[in-house]
Amino acid sequence: MSQRVELHVEGMDCVECTQHVGSALRRVPGVNSVEVFLASERAILDIDEKAFKIAAAAEAVSQAGYRLVATDHEAAANPWAERLGRTVWLAFASLSLILLVAAIGEWLGWFAAVTRSVPVPLYVVMIMLAGWPIFLNVIRAARQGRIISHTLMTIGMLAAILVGEWASALLVVFFMRVGDATERITAAGARSAIKDLSALAPQTARLQREAGEVEVPIEEVTPGDVVIVRPGERIPVDGLILDGTASVDASTITGESLLLNAGPGSQVYATCTVYHGSVRVEAVDIGQDSTFGRVLQLVEEAEANRGPIQRFADRFSGMYLPIVALIALLTLILRHDALAAAAVLVVVCSCAIAMATPIAVLASIGSAAKRGILIKGGQVLETLPHIDIVLIDKTGTLTLGEPQITDIQTAEGYSQEDILLLAVTVERYAAHPLADAVRIVAAKRNIHPGEPEDFTTIPGIGAQARIDGRAISVGNKRILTSSLPDWAVHVEGLGLSLVYVTDNGLFAGVLTAADCLRADIPESLNALREIGLEEFEILSGDRREATSVIADTLGVPYQGDLLPEDKIRIVRAYQAAGSKVAMIGDGINDAPALAQADVGIAMGSAGSEVAIEAAHVSILSSDWRLLPVLFETGMRTMAVVRTNLVMTGIYNGIGILLAAFGLLPPFLAAAAQSLPDLGILLNASRLLRRS
Repeated sequence: MSQRVELHVEGMDCVECTQHVGSALRRVPGVNSVEVFLASERAILDIDEKAFKIAAAAEAVSQAGYRLVATDHEAAANPWAERLGRTVWLAFASLSLILLVAAIGEWLGWFAAVTRSVPVPLYVVMIMLAGWPIFLNVIRAARQGRIISHTLMTIGMLAAILVGEWASALLVVFFMRVGDATERITAAGARSAIKDLSALAPQTARLQREAGEVEVPIEEVTPGDVVIVRPGERIPVDGLILDGTASVDASTITGESLLLNAGPGSQVYATCTVYHGSVRVEAVDIGQDSTFGRVLQLVEEAEANRGPIQRFADRFSGMYLPIVALIALLTLILRHDALAAAAVLVVVCSCAIAMATPIAVLASIGSAAKRGILIKGGQVLETLPHIDIVLIDKTGTLTLGEPQITDIQTAEGYSQEDILLLAVTVERYAAHPLADAVRIVAAKRNIHPGEPEDFTTIPGIGAQARIDGRAISVGNKRILTSSLPDWAVHVEGLGLSLVYVTDNGLFAGVLTAADCLRADIPESLNALREIGLEEFEILSGDRREATSVIADTLGVPYQGDLLPEDKIRIVRAYQAAGSKVAMIGDGINDAPALAQADVGIAMGSAGSEVAIEAAHVSILSSDWRLLPVLFETGMRTMAVVRTNLVMTGIYNGIGILLAAFGLLPPFLAAAAQSLPDLGILLNASRLLRRS
C-alpha cells in the first residue's frame, strides 16, 4: 500500500546536496519516488509501507554524508563532543589565520620560511581533525562513484602536501570549511522568507470545553471544536465565527493590509490576527488542511518545479568538475607545476553554479508568499517575463461578481424613491442576485420596505405583490404589458441588466444593474503596460453586450458568450501562433483555461482549494495591484539569475586561468572559491525586499 512520508534531513547546503540525498533514498527498498527540498530541509517519499524501513533510509542518508532526524526538535548531540568540536575549530581557525598572514607575506616576498617553523605533526593533526568531515564525504561519494567539488579540492590539498607545502594544505582545508559555512549561510538566507512564513502558524489553540477553557497543541484540535480567540491573538484554524465581532488582519493570507470587520457567519483563516474584540470560531480545517497549511506546503514544494535555466545549471554543474580535472591534468603535463595544478582543483566552485538559480527562486517565492502571491516554482518565474498576451475573465475577475444598481429611471409622476420603495417591497422576500442588489441600494438610501400582500414569484420573469391595493410587478421585460418610452428602449440596447417596475400593469420605472468594474483595474492595467505587457483580451461567458461595456471602458478587445471549452480553444490558438499566454480567472469555472495557459493566474482564491491547485499562480486576494508585482517579481528574479550565472561563470573562468598559470597559489585559490556563494546571497537578497 502506497503512503506519503516526510523526513527531515540535516546537512544539506546546496542543490548538489539534494541530488545526493535523493539518489541515496531512491535506492532504499520500498521507496517509489522521492522529492528533496532544500528550503525546508525535507525529503518527501512515496513508499510501499510493507517494504520500507526507516532504519534503511537513515543508513542511506548517512552513507551519502547527511543526517536523518526524527523531528525538528530531536535532542542535540553530546554536549561534551560539541565543546570539543568548538575547541578544535577555534584552535584550527586561529592557526590558519596566523598561517594565512604568514603565507601571504612569504608569497609577496616580505619574509620567508615563517610557515616552515610550524612542526609537520601539528599540520597533520590539524588537517585530519578539521578536515575529517570533508574527507568522509569525499570517501562516501567515491564509494558511490561520484565526484564532488570537495573531491577535487582534497586532491589539490594532497598535491600541496606531496610537494611539501603543508601550510598551503592546511589553508586549503580551512577555506574548504569556510566555503561550507558560506554555503550554509547562503541557503539559510534563501530559506529565511519561508521560515518566517512558517513561524506565523499558531502552535496552540484555546478550546471551549464543558469544564471551561483549555489550551491544547494545534494537533489536538478537530473539526467542530470551538476555538476562543482574544484581541491580539492569531486565529489557529480555518473556520466560521459563531459569535462575537472583531477587526481581523488577514494580511498573512491575502496580503491585504486593511482590517476586515468580521462577525457571526464570517469565514476566517488560520494565522489571521484578531483586534478590537473577541470571537468564538468553529474549526473547519486545521494544520496542513487549512488555507495557510496548503499555502505553506505549496511554497515549500515550489522549488521542485525547475525551469529550463535551472535544469541547464544542474547539467552544467555535473559536467563542470570533470572539465576542471582535465584542465588541472593539462596544467601538470604542460607546465610541470604541481602547485598550479593543485590550485586549479582548489579554485573550483561548482556549488555556486548549481545554487545560482534556486537561491533566487526560493527568495522570490518566499517573499511573494508573504504578500499573498503563491508561485508554483522556478518554471513559472522563468515564463512570466516572456508573456506575450494576457487573457482575462470578466465576471468575478475584472468585476465584483455581483450586480449593483447603477441607475434608476422613472416614468412621469414617479420619483426614484417611489420606484425603489415599490421594488424593494416586492423583492423583500425574493431570492435572486438582482433582488439582493435592490435591497442593498435601498438600505444605502435609508428606504425601508413595506410588507407585501399576496406575494408570488413568477419563474423566469420576476415577482409580484399588492401594495396599498395596487398590483406591483418587478422583473424582466416579460412583465410589461405596455410599450416602453424611447429613453427606456435606448437603455435596453446598452447590454445592462434591467429590473422593470409596473404599477397596475403600466410601466413605472426601470432600475439599471451592472456587475461593476473593480476600482483598481485601470491603474493596474496601466502599470502592466508600463512594464512591457501590451496585449490584453477579455474572455467572458457573459453576453457580448454586457462584456462590451467593461471592454470599452478599459479599451481592451473582448469576446463574449463563451463556454469553458471556447476559452481553452482561444488559449491554444494563441499558443499555436507562437505566443506565450497568461490567463487570469477566478480559478474555478476558469480552471481548464488556467491549466492550459503558459501561466494561469487565479485571483481571489483565498480558501479555495480548487483555485490554489488549478493555477500556476494563486493570488489570494482580489487586489489587482498585485498583478504588476507578480510580473515584476518574475522579471527581477530572472535578472538576478542571469547575473548570478554570468558573474559566477566569469569569476570561475578567471580563477582557473590565474591558477593554471601559477598566479594564484593554492591557499588563495581556496579562499577565492567561497566568494561566489556570498555574492549569490547578496544578489538574491535584493529579492527579499518588498517592492
